[in-house]
Amino acid sequence: METRADALKSVDRMILKVLKAITITSFVLLTVLISANVFVRFAPIVSLHWFDEIIELLYAYLVFYGAAALWISREHFGVGDWIEKRIGNIRMRHVYRLIIEVLVLSFVVIFFYYSLKLTLLARDVTNVFAIPKRVLYSCLPVSGLLMIVYSLRNMAVEIIGIFGSGRPPWAQGDKQIQR
Repeated sequence: METRADALKSVDRMILKVLKAITITSFVLLTVLISANVFVRFAPIVSLHWFDEIIELLYAYLVFYGAAALWISREHFGVGDWIEKRIGNIRMRHVYRLIIEVLVLSFVVIFFYYSLKLTLLARDVTNVFAIPKRVLYSCLPVSGLLMIVYSLRNMAVEIIGIFGSGRPPWAQGDKQIQR
């Protein structure tokens, strides 16, 4: 029987696999379409009048779902690592990381709010395929919500690190905590 920690880890892995699949698929399709567009400019055998709307969708999905995947795995870049390394007390490192997570969470909540508002208010469609703009914008609030959930998780890890005696079981293997 799985423990809660194992269940949470498997959910994390599943979400991460889906986000990585979307990101990689978007990248491959972007590469193919941009290459085709360059080829068609030199050998105009077909019209790619629909090119812009698909590129817009793929770029948005690549950037925002990719950012969410990096967020979940804590592999996004950060500028604070040089400060953290100078903090000798392990509890103070957790306090420092908690402060960073609170600041990041504030940004992500604002991002989520306005991206959700944009998505819900979008009524227009794309010119060629009549794809609702909501579909294009949907990656923003979805990735923002994922970032909020994982920021809250990261904050919980840091709070447990401050007051507890080590890492919680669902944070085992977390790259940020192992430093």
